[in-house]
Amino acid sequence: MNISKLTGHVPAGVLAQLPAVVTKFKLDSPLKLAHFLAQCAHESGLFTHVSENLNYSAAGLKSTFGKLFLTEELCNTYGRKPEAIAAFVYASRMGNGDEASKDGWHFRGRGYIQLTGRLNYAAFNSFVDEDILAMPDLVAQKYPLLSAAWFFYSNKLIELSSLGATDDVVTRVTRRVNGGTNGLPERIAHFKTFYALLQG
Repeated sequence: MNISKLTGHVPAGVLAQLPAVVTKFKLDSPLKLAHFLAQCAHESGLFTHVSENLNYSAAGLKSTFGKLFLTEELCNTYGRKPEAIAAFVYASRMGNGDEASKDGWHFRGRGYIQLTGRLNYAAFNSFVDEDILAMPDLVAQKYPLLSAAWFFYSNKLIELSSLGATDDVVTRVTRRVNGGTNGLPERIAHFKTFYALLQG
């Protein structure tokens, strides 16, 4: 598998880290690596975002988190306040404390596959030598690719990726990464691009 074929499609900084990640997490076939990169590419806006953008307008809150923001007043109260939004929408979930704890903000999505929630950060913390719980920004600043590969490995997505190159497999991987099928056409397109390059 020639990773250099990805030049121009994956940033140089990511390419440089890939060999170590491929070895460590057994992403050692065009099929598995293409599935991994397709999810990373979509989740991070083609490897340009390493931290979740929660700067929603009132209207954006209603359309994105409609089950939580039930009134116009609530939407207006939280609109364009990313820290408050994260604290609210991620409160008392994924190992986070209540809204007042601000765990939702501290452990918001980071990395190329948006590691989210205290439980996920704690699990990843045991995998690296630094204190991720005390310095969660390290996931974005230092470990965006490693955390993504760890997530892929820990959630048995490597085994799922091995099942094939069909749209159905991409859909199944997407559901496990995203909880739904957000951006599925783009994820499928990314997969096909990366798979073709890696097979070349």
